[in-house]
Amino acid sequence: MVQDDLHISKKSTVDEIRRRFDADVERFSNLETGQSAAIDAPLVLELIAEAAGAVSPQATRSLDIGCGAGNYTLKLLARLPLADVTLVDLSRPMLERAQQRIATGHSVAIHAIQGDIREIELPEEHYDLIVAAAVLHHLRGAEEWRAVFAKLHACLRPGGSLWIADLVAHALPQVESLMWRRYGQYLETLGGSAYRETVTGYVVREDSPRPLPFQLDLLRDAGFQTIEVLHKNSVFAAFGAQKGP
Repeated sequence: MVQDDLHISKKSTVDEIRRRFDADVERFSNLETGQSAAIDAPLVLELIAEAAGAVSPQATRSLDIGCGAGNYTLKLLARLPLADVTLVDLSRPMLERAQQRIATGHSVAIHAIQGDIREIELPEEHYDLIVAAAVLHHLRGAEEWRAVFAKLHACLRPGGSLWIADLVAHALPQVESLMWRRYGQYLETLGGSAYRETVTGYVVREDSPRPLPFQLDLLRDAGFQTIEVLHKNSVFAAFGAQKGP
């Protein structure tokens, strides 16, 4: 849903979003299904893990923004020689679940940061790869989007890569309407009209997604050298970029 500044000003606060996710840990803790409300979630988990492994095969330090219960980091650990992972999330219960799951069977240093990516400090040129799944759609105005993309570019090492899976909007109203109708039909296959209304209600209250081309342009503006789109289906997309040497 393309958002103007007036609608954005009426969205949920950070504290309101944090409280909802504090109470929703179980829904984000299934490695096989991923977040079921996202179309093609298992496929996107695999695609991002495989692409990150191919582009950054020697990665030892990763950053997982909006880590939830840790699904993406767990997928990366199965493919990469990671020795140091940093997890960022608004929700303390989510972070605790992610730490627990990652520590089980993995000898890796885990750094957990409870906070908002817009506010926390991150070291420059420190990470080999970054993943951001179902989190950036909580950014509001265009300047916030630009600042966060620039921040992520700055904290990657030369040659490092960024991988994003997220809700996206569409610039043409007709296409936006079509894609949201298709997404609503998908949600009904999971839990009927009541589930559709619940999920779309969260989106209306909390989310401010931007079109995929807007985000690809931001990646270029931030300085990323090479950009790839891995997958798009309805209102979800997976894409990434590599920082230059």
